[in-house]
Amino acid sequence: MTDEKIIELYLARAEAAIEETDRAYGRYFRSVAYGILWDEEDAEETVNDAYLKAWNIIPPERPNYLKAFLARITRQLSINRLEQNTAQKRGAGQYALILDELAECIPDNDSGEDVEDLTALRDTLNRFLRSLSAESRSVFIRRYWDTQQIAEIARDCGMSESKVKSMLMRTRNKLKRILHEEGYRI
Repeated sequence: MTDEKIIELYLARAEAAIEETDRAYGRYFRSVAYGILWDEEDAEETVNDAYLKAWNIIPPERPNYLKAFLARITRQLSINRLEQNTAQKRGAGQYALILDELAECIPDNDSGEDVEDLTALRDTLNRFLRSLSAESRSVFIRRYWDTQQIAEIARDCGMSESKVKSMLMRTRNKLKRILHEEGYRI
């Protein structure tokens, strides 16, 4: 079923919308949640929470890209759950490791950024991603958006783990250089 038809089901308040969403993208959403949470049960609950949130948001909102819209919701709910879980038991997971990797190329947020600053940063990041080769962009997004393990990326992309690591390091260095050139304090 197409995204447009699934969105129409949400707009019509048909419960089949959630079933069709899960059929089309459930595996991907569970992968996103699991990559952050590292717990099957929490990942499943987070995906279900994302479906509920989508049910409550659509309508009035009508997403242009259903998969990206729900992936963003799933990712944010997963991060929220991780923060809640780590506050309770100081657990591990890929998310903390990924933040450590990106720490050297993330702009300083003590500058009191406003919406315009965040929009400019978003535009810079989008230009940066478009400037990468398809392979580098895929590896970067898989690691830092989908929170995949390096071994998983290497397997899926047919590369060695050392190639993935060096590609990620070069890409982070390029991002750091571009952000510095754009005037961001790192």
